[in-house]
Amino acid sequence: MAEDTHVLDRPPPGAAADWTIPQGWDAYTPEEHATWDTLFARQRKLLPGRASAAYLRGLDALKLSEGGIPDFEELSERLGKLTGWQVVAVPGLVPDEVFFDHMANRRFVAGSFIRRPDQLDYLQEPDVFHDVFGHVPMLADPVFADYLEAYGKGGQRAMQHDALKWLGRLYWYTVEFGLIREDGDLRIYGSGIVSSFAETRFALDDASPNRIGFDLARVMRTEYRIDDFQQNYFVVPDFDELLRVTVETDFAPLYERLKQLPDIPVAEVLPEDHVITAGTQAYAKRRT
Repeated sequence: MAEDTHVLDRPPPGAAADWTIPQGWDAYTPEEHATWDTLFARQRKLLPGRASAAYLRGLDALKLSEGGIPDFEELSERLGKLTGWQVVAVPGLVPDEVFFDHMANRRFVAGSFIRRPDQLDYLQEPDVFHDVFGHVPMLADPVFADYLEAYGKGGQRAMQHDALKWLGRLYWYTVEFGLIREDGDLRIYGSGIVSSFAETRFALDDASPNRIGFDLARVMRTEYRIDDFQQNYFVVPDFDELLRVTVETDFAPLYERLKQLPDIPVAEVLPEDHVITAGTQAYAKRRT
């Protein structure tokens, strides 16, 4: 099922008007199921004591440990009973308006292809392991499920304000690469971390990155890197606070304010930041 690219500008033949496609679960090869199992086994061993309690609860509640690439219909049935969300297959990266419409209606779009065995450690485009193993367990948490729905609705409004750059950073630093404080310790919940063997360790253990207390405007001003480890991680106190800020903030005047402010470069620390750990940036220096 793997293809060279899954970045599209129009629905391919056979896709519905909302870009959804059949998952085609019966077409997965034994090798593809084995790739999922290999990825799953090493992450499942690494995540206890590192991943948030909400993520680990979702992993168990959705029975993702049963082996092989999950069937989206069965997965959606379990997820729907918990939070009303469902997982729908799409042929690749979809346009913003499609993405936000699905999210606002509690449909999580997931790629159906899986990386090749020689791509276990890095794949630029999200595959079914990133999308399902990384994202879907958090959708079993009622508060985080509400946050993603609110984000989807906010995305629809952001398009009217030409503000997707700033809102996209909120997604990046929470849904993809977020940290949370639990019982005094830092835990990971962002899908880009929990689905990555290397970044699961880097995000919590390495001295290089900054770990900064979550502030909405600060996050939305901060640039990020898409092809390497993050040098800033933002830490939410709990998911209730993340949801509260998202729902209660009037984003229209915030966007207007952000348009007048400069972006904050990757790895920069501001005097007003609540710095939990100040990074050495040693990793970034080694890469330059």
